Parts: sequence; structure tokens; C-alpha cells
Amino acid sequence: MIWEDNGYLISKNRYSENSIISEIFTQNHGKVSGIIFGATSKKIRNYLQIGNKIYLNYSSKSENKIGNFKIEIIKAYSPIYFDKPQKLSSILSAMSLIKILTADFQENKQVYNHINDFFLLIEKKNWIKEYILWELKLLKILGYELDLSELVKKRIDGNKIIYTTINSEKKIIPNFIIEKNDNTESLDTLLDGLSLVGDYLNKSVFKPNNISIPIGRINFINTLK
Repeated sequence: MIWEDNGYLISKNRYSENSIISEIFTQNHGKVSGIIFGATSKKIRNYLQIGNKIYLNYSSKSENKIGNFKIEIIKAYSPIYFDKPQKLSSILSAMSLIKILTADFQENKQVYNHINDFFLLIEKKNWIKEYILWELKLLKILGYELDLSELVKKRIDGNKIIYTTINSEKKIIPNFIIEKNDNTESLDTLLDGLSLVGDYLNKSVFKPNNISIPIGRINFINTLK
């Protein structure tokens, strides 16, 4: 099996002294794992930053055996943010969610295009708010939509909406999640939004599947505090 594609590097792990096993979310083949030989060479290693967009050749002897990649760089996104730790951490957070929430070899161009959108929103002034909405849209694309419309009670407390879930568990919903035109820039409100999405992910996705909360998302939130 041999094919070519474009994709984003979403994870990498050491395989041998000179090679790594990487996961790439591709445009036409979904999430694919493969070995990159010579990954520690000067020519290649600088390309292998999480979030970078790459062109790849994939080859495998059979569907049951891990294949290997030959890669070329298309766009080195991560190095742009080496001096911006919050944005760099957001890349690691986003790519870790793509890794965990998607299945191998399942084409999903909506997800691929959503990754493209991520690297546009990260340049916006209100990028943290946009990142939270990006997470919510990713969940919707993958069938894990968090529908708040039936849960919200119209009691306003400052810039927050307090609601009670079906099991009477109280939560805080920032207005910008309900009112998409809200231009809040309060860090506390943004952290409330990240907490809300994180709680939903943990209870509805991670815990039922015995998955740990991705360290990339935890680290991202910690850079904001």
C-alpha cells in the first residue's frame, strides 16, 4: 500500500535511536501512524514539531503492519510560537484532542479543515475564546456535541449564566458560549469556559473509555493562570 497526502503531525514517540513513530492527521486518509526513519537527522528533525503541516509518502507491506513515512515540510507552524508559550501550548492541546478523539484510517475532511481553521484563529486578538469554540465545534463534528440549549436557565450573574443540569449539578456557563457575539476578554470567564468543556470531555469521553485527560490540554490551561 503506497500513497501520498498532506497532513498535520499530531504526535511522535521514539522508536529507535534514529527513528520515531508518528501520527499524522491527513487530508484524505484520516489519522495514520507510521515510522519516520532518520528522524534525528538535522535535515528532518526540525520539521518534526507537533502541529507542523507536512507532505508525506506512506508505504506499508500490508494493512496489518505499521507503515513508514517519507516527509517534506509544507508549513512549520510551531516554530512561529516558540516565544509565545500560551499559543504553543494551545497547539499541543488541540493536536492531543485530535489524536485521542479520532480513529485510525477514517477519512474526515471536516476534521482536517478544522485543523486548518485552528491556525487561523490562533492569530486573532480573542484567540483563547475562539479556541474554546473550536473545541466545541470539534466535539460536534465527531458526534460528541455539548448541547446547552435545554440546560440553560436564564439567571444572569454578572457576565455568567448559572444553570442546573438534569441531575441538579450546578455549572457556570460563560455568556460567550451561549451568545456567540459576546466579546468577553475576562481571563476568569475564559477559564470557566475551558473548565466547562473539560468537565464534559472527562465525563462523556475520557472516563467512559478509560482515557486520561491529555497533558497537553492541562499544560495549556496552566499557562493561562
